[in-house]
This record gives sequence, C-alpha cells and structure tokens, in this order.
Amino acid sequence: PMLFLSLTSHLYNPNSSKKLQQLLQERNIIGSGIFISPKGVLEHAGSVGLSLIVWVCGGGICALGSLCYAELGVTIPKSGGDYSYVTEIFGGLVGFLLLWSAVLIMYPTTLAVIALTFSNYVLQPAFQNCLPPFIATRLLATICILFLTWVNCSSVRWATRIQDVFTVGKLLALVLIIVVGLIQISRGHYDALRPSVAFEFSEDPSVGQIALAFLQASFAYSGWNFLNYVTEEVVEPRKNLPRAIYVSIPLVTLVYTMTNIAYFSSMTPEELLASNAVAVTFGEKLLGMFSWVMPISVALSTFGGINGYLFTSSRLCFSGAREGHLPYLLAMIHLKNCTPIPALLLCCIATIVILCIGETHNLINYVSFINYLSYGVTIAGLLYLRKKRPNLARPIKVNMLVPITYMIFWAVLLGFSLYSEPVVCGLGMVIMLTGVPVYFVGVQWKEKPKWVYRLLEKVTYMGQKLCYVVFPQEDTSETEPLTAFKATD
Repeated sequence: PMLFLSLTSHLYNPNSSKKLQQLLQERNIIGSGIFISPKGVLEHAGSVGLSLIVWVCGGGICALGSLCYAELGVTIPKSGGDYSYVTEIFGGLVGFLLLWSAVLIMYPTTLAVIALTFSNYVLQPAFQNCLPPFIATRLLATICILFLTWVNCSSVRWATRIQDVFTVGKLLALVLIIVVGLIQISRGHYDALRPSVAFEFSEDPSVGQIALAFLQASFAYSGWNFLNYVTEEVVEPRKNLPRAIYVSIPLVTLVYTMTNIAYFSSMTPEELLASNAVAVTFGEKLLGMFSWVMPISVALSTFGGINGYLFTSSRLCFSGAREGHLPYLLAMIHLKNCTPIPALLLCCIATIVILCIGETHNLINYVSFINYLSYGVTIAGLLYLRKKRPNLARPIKVNMLVPITYMIFWAVLLGFSLYSEPVVCGLGMVIMLTGVPVYFVGVQWKEKPKWVYRLLEKVTYMGQKLCYVVFPQEDTSETEPLTAFKATD
C-alpha cells in the first residue's frame, strides 16, 4: 500500500533514490481498494460489527505475510517478488504457474476493477437515482485504460508525474471521509455502531461468507508484498524491514477501519449496500454543496492507481522473459523512450477483455483468491526452505509461528471461499492450471522443430519493428546479489 511504501521510503540508501522513487511510484493501490471493498465486505459479513472485525484482522494477516516476505526478500535477493522466490525454491513449473496467473489474471483483473470503479465514480453523479448504464461504464473504463497505456508507452516521466499529481486525490478523499465521520460521531450520530445494533445479522453468518468477506478486504490491502521489489536497496534490512512493517501495517489498518467507521456514522447498512459508489453517497449526505469533491477525489485516486499498476506489470513480464518463461519480446523497451511497450500492450488487451465479461465484486473475489493462492505458495516455500536448507544465511529470521499461523488462515480461507463460490474461485484455478501444458510445450520442450523457432523469430522481429523496441542494457546490480547468495549457501 502507498502509505506503507511512503513511510518505508525514508529507510533507503539515498544513493539509489531515483530507482527507488520510480519503484515506489509504480506500486500504488491504496485509495482505490478502500473505495471498492467496503460494500463487498459488509455484504458477506452480514453485520457492521463483523465487517469492522474483518478489516482489523485483515491488517493483522497482512502483517504476518509481510514478515515472511521480509525474510524471503533478504534470503533470496532477486527482483520479481513471489515469482522469483517460488522459481528459486520449487523450480520452473510452479514459478511459471504463478507468472501465468499474474499475467492473465492478477494484473488485468485488478486493473479492470479499478477502471470500473473510476468510471462508476465519474458517472454516478449523472445517474443519482439509478446505476450508470453497463455500456457507459465499460466504455469509459476502456478509454481510461487506453489513455494511460498510451501515456506509459510514451514517457516514463509523464507516467511518474501523473502519479505524483493524482496521489493527492487519494489522501484528500480519505482524510475528508475520516474527519467528517469523526465530526458526525462527536455529534452523537453513531447508532449503527452501537454493539446492540452493530452485530444484528439478517441471517446467521457462515464460515464461507466470512471467508469471502476477507477476500473482499484483502483487495484493499493488496500491495503489502511490493516492498520486496526494493529489498536490495534497504539500509540495514534486518532492523529496518521489520520496523517498517510494525509501523506501516497498523497505520494502514487504522486508516481503513476509521474510513469504514466514518461511513457507518452517516449511512445505514442498507444504504451502503444499495450504493454503487459508497464515497459519493457519503458525500451527498454530508457535504452538501461540496459533495462534488468526493467523486473527483476518488476518480483521481483510481486514475492514479491504474497508472501505477500498468507500469508495475511490465516489471514482472521482464523478470519472466529473462528467465525464459515468457516471449523475449515482452522484456524489450522502446529504443528512445525506454518504456516497455510490448508488456504494456499485453496487459492493456487482457484488461479490456476482462472489462467486457466481469462484474466488479465477482472480479474482486476472483483476483483475491488467486492472490491469496500465490501468497500461500510463496510462504510455503519459506517453510520448505527452512527444512531443506537450514544453514542458509538469513539476515531476517521470523519465528516459525508466524508462517504457520498464516498458512492455517490461508488454508481455511481458500477452502471455504472455494466452497462458497466454486465457479468464481474455481475458474481462477482452472486458468492457472492451463499453464501446465503451456509450460511443457513452450518452456520445457527444448528441441522444437526449426519452423517453430523461425516463426517465433519472425514474430519477435515484427514486434520489434512495430513497437521500435530492443533489449535493455543488462543491470548487473540484480545478478550480483544472487551470486553472493549461492556462494554462501
């Protein structure tokens, strides 16, 4: 999350501030998820009180996961995050499946959700008494994706400047909601938050529905593992990584919980569930003539989130292509602008396809299930590494209860989520498993017919000419730490 990364940015070596600034700006989703997930969390939790408990516990689970990733980040100092760790620990097939699901599911679906939220918040003021038309929301979301893809293809500087400007929208909306909510509570408007009312259920909650509530909340918290992309640059990571987690995750959890409390200070659960744009409804009820501030702030927030996420996707494509798991064309950058045009175009096309076939809350369950699946596999790799390579140098070594607790929660969450939403969650697993034959044919099969190589070479050449891209100059800073890691093993 952005707050998490902003706080930790002060822990880094100033000699590498340019690279870090770029990375910090790339990983930017807070302010988007918190405007999307509250409705889904309340819908599945069934009561105000249980939904607030889900938000608090969701932050705690993220803290456990962050500590595990901190150990992996300094033990296996490779860029690429989950994909690189799993590839190093379990081998190419498992790593490829994570990469396959990220390229086809995680990034495009997350972008689709944020783009749909952007269009809903922009259009909702014009359709106050009904939902915005399906075609209108999809068309505006598609235009937004196309425009930001063009910006990221044209100039890294433009993309980072957009990120700087639109980050203000995130902070403005969250601060405004929390402050106005606290004022409402100070005036005695907290009926929905009284314990006798907050835990009133329309029907008895099931474990499966609570699991789906956690999936909805996890979408807002997604981004806690992005710190691992800059682990190599951290000064004294053994001290500063845990310190950053201890400070930042509780702060993000507090902000998210206070935002939801603010919503319930002025809206009944029925009003929140009926709203297609919760922050807009909140603004219309409390801000009067200034209610226009809320949709603009959220639109700025989601617009910036799309921009940051687009560029992040290209880094994963580069890592995959470097390992030989993706076509080399996706690792190439524009000759003059140094922008990853092929990777950006792939993500843009996949996002537009998902935009046309998915509904926001189903997409959140869909992508959160796959996200949690990848988190669990990665942390299982930590346990496996502890057993198989106990003497490996670990600058950070968390207590075994941390990954074990996370894995127990992970197994319960995914099991009951799959039971409650077998189609939505099962579809994600099926798409992930389609990567198995792709891996054996595309990666493992080394002696392909010559005509296959000629075809790939021709397609790559045409892609290079069309996008005007070449391989980037190799950065030895990413390979040297890995050499040191293998030497100390």
